[in-house]
Amino acid sequence: MTPLKNKWLELAIVLVAPLLSVIDVFIINVAIPAIKKGVHGTDGEVQLVIAGYLLGYAAFLITGGRAGDHFGRKKVFFWGMLFFTLFSCLCGLSQTGFQLVATRFLQGLSASFMVPQAIAFIQVLFTDTKERAKAFGLFGITLGAAAIIGQVLGGYLSDIRGVVEGWRLIFFINLPIGAVTLFASKLYLSETQKHTGNKFDYSGIVILTLALFCLIYPLIEGREAGWPFWSIALIVLSFGIFIYFVNDQKKKLREDRNPLIDVRLFRIRDFNIGLLAVLFHFMLHTAYLLLSAVYLQKGLGVSAVDCGLYFILPGILFMIASMAAARLIIRFGKRVLQIGIGIMGLTFILQLALWHPGTGAFLIVFLMSLWGLGNGLILPSLMNVGLKSVPAEYAGAAAGVYSTFQQTASALGVSIIGGVFFYFAPQGWQTAYHAGIGMILVFVALVLLMLALLPEGKNVTTPHLAME
Repeated sequence: MTPLKNKWLELAIVLVAPLLSVIDVFIINVAIPAIKKGVHGTDGEVQLVIAGYLLGYAAFLITGGRAGDHFGRKKVFFWGMLFFTLFSCLCGLSQTGFQLVATRFLQGLSASFMVPQAIAFIQVLFTDTKERAKAFGLFGITLGAAAIIGQVLGGYLSDIRGVVEGWRLIFFINLPIGAVTLFASKLYLSETQKHTGNKFDYSGIVILTLALFCLIYPLIEGREAGWPFWSIALIVLSFGIFIYFVNDQKKKLREDRNPLIDVRLFRIRDFNIGLLAVLFHFMLHTAYLLLSAVYLQKGLGVSAVDCGLYFILPGILFMIASMAAARLIIRFGKRVLQIGIGIMGLTFILQLALWHPGTGAFLIVFLMSLWGLGNGLILPSLMNVGLKSVPAEYAGAAAGVYSTFQQTASALGVSIIGGVFFYFAPQGWQTAYHAGIGMILVFVALVLLMLALLPEGKNVTTPHLAME
């Protein structure tokens, strides 16, 4: 007997994908000291534990979305969740830094196939405008809740002392959740219509992944090795590969061969400015989460459990501000985002001035909460503002490029800003934190500049994107 179909139940099932994928970004930050000790890793390896996950996610995100169209979204969601659960367990079984970095990359790759299906299912299941808005609202709340859950769980689980090291539990916890979701998806998810006309740009995937690897890996490992020739050569090579990738995509577009990225989007000035805003913001956002989690424990002597709890109130304020921003931005436009990044900049300056060994819990939580409030005003709405100038027929492709930039930016933030932080760590955690936050403030200024260059929504014109 076929189980009764319920679209809200199906939504609950597919929302597990973004829930787990985001938790597994945030859960690592607080547990970094424990993980480093557990696998006897270096600072570079623990950076790669985060950046590797984001790299695998970013490189295959567009491919994951297209796989759902080609093979069926239920099937791709199931296999993505299965491999995500499997590689999560292998992360928990890792004995060396290299093993953990490799399995984290594969975990991120799996996430890039399961998460896009959640967005696609919302579009397929909810044709009514009000219901779709509610479904996307639940998607946003899931992301906010995942950030809170990840930080809290990372602190709590990594502090457990038992038969199994606590930090390993932050990966093993995905096993029961993944198993239940797989069972539920088999029973209750309905398959969607397949679109087999478009072929994958397999060579584009390989070229883009190679370019990202040649950039991010030497940025992390090169610093620890004293910037040997191979690290500089790989960085230079990465730019050459990126140029080749763009030319390759242009050629495939001219020949109507379905490229990975529609490069015509980059002719839209406001789209490019929006991309840079996303790039700079997510670099500082992800880097700050890493820096603050390590500094609170190493520099201010906060326990892993308390460190996780300190992120609860900022997370709640982030969610409240996100919901408020969705309404305010209709009336006030990009000024809402400018206020948000301004609040964040003020918070970072106050942290530089007021945080030091002996700082009380109230001041720490207050400034982090202020950061959460400001971040909530800008982060969820940044993509929508940047996409205003994109023609409707290119909205899906543009969203895919934005999502790829977002994950790539997070990896770069961990690599570059995190690299500066760990470079100064031998001189003391206070010095390291000041250096890292100083870099973050530079990116705050760059985001403010990009927002100033973006037009207000009501003045936006829609360009025509004919292929030359």
